[in-house]
Amino acid sequence: MSVKIGSIAETLPAFLADKDYSQVIVLVDKNTKKHCYPLVKGLLPKHILVKIKSGEAHKTLDTCQKIWQTMTDANMDRHALMIDLGGGVIGDMGGFCAATYKRGIDFIQIPTTLLAQVDASVGGKLGIDFNGFKNHIGVFQLPQTVLIDSVFLKTLPFAELRSGFAEITKHCLIQDAKKWEEISSLDFEEQNFDDLIEHSIEIKKKVVAADPTEKGLRKILNFGHTLGHAVETYFLEKGPKHRLLHGEAIAVGMICEAFLSLERGMIDQKLFDEIEEFVFSVYGKVKLKPEYIPAILKHTLQDKKNKGSKVRFSLLDGRGSCAFDVICNKAEMKSALLYYVG
Repeated sequence: MSVKIGSIAETLPAFLADKDYSQVIVLVDKNTKKHCYPLVKGLLPKHILVKIKSGEAHKTLDTCQKIWQTMTDANMDRHALMIDLGGGVIGDMGGFCAATYKRGIDFIQIPTTLLAQVDASVGGKLGIDFNGFKNHIGVFQLPQTVLIDSVFLKTLPFAELRSGFAEITKHCLIQDAKKWEEISSLDFEEQNFDDLIEHSIEIKKKVVAADPTEKGLRKILNFGHTLGHAVETYFLEKGPKHRLLHGEAIAVGMICEAFLSLERGMIDQKLFDEIEEFVFSVYGKVKLKPEYIPAILKHTLQDKKNKGSKVRFSLLDGRGSCAFDVICNKAEMKSALLYYVG
């Protein structure tokens, strides 16, 4: 997997230098058109710019149809290139549209959020939401390259930067005990993001290389995501005013799933207390109510790690270590959510 970290003013022209694409299409949303597109516009050959609405609520088949229609109207052939300039929604959906248009054209990712730089853009997972279920329709397809430049992080509001930090925290917990001890000893504002971006990418590249299509080891990257995604989907359904950012929901999921790990005897109380204290210090506490739990649990039945009716988790089994395919029942999940509610 090709990932280049450095100045976009150098990495993007270097990628394009020896290419002969028939056409180039650049996918942006409202935010990245305003803040990020000006940083790359002058580096690009003649291209078509497609702007879509911002946010997870628009990662749908309807939006894909608009993108495909633009590509079709422009008579794009299979020798075209799509450039996804944005966060996880742009990367997931743009890559999906590229991978399926005329059975696939080349695409590259230029992630502009911390979340996309450390997680969503690396690994070739592409897809869209369907009937409220996250990433329900999708494919595995690697981009030609991923170009990462921390300059884009300067365009982010605080909440978006904090959202991406949840995936960094997860990577440390599942694969690097020493790094976990390092980040958990610092306040959020003290973190070295340039170092942490590179660290997270190396972890994800290593895991993906060992298991590209998530048959085994790659499932550890889902720690915090089974209940986290269910919580995120629940609040997404409640409407824009209630929506949680991905990292905010995964923060809930990490505490709940660390609780499951503790209850199973897979981690000790000391590690659980560290996780709970640190995650709450960064993200605060989401206002979950007991009456939300039945609907949240219903969403776990659609988790992509499941087999049959069994909900399978990736749970910590030590510092910097994670097990996968751990089956948890409804009572255990309810107990974890009730613990979070307090």
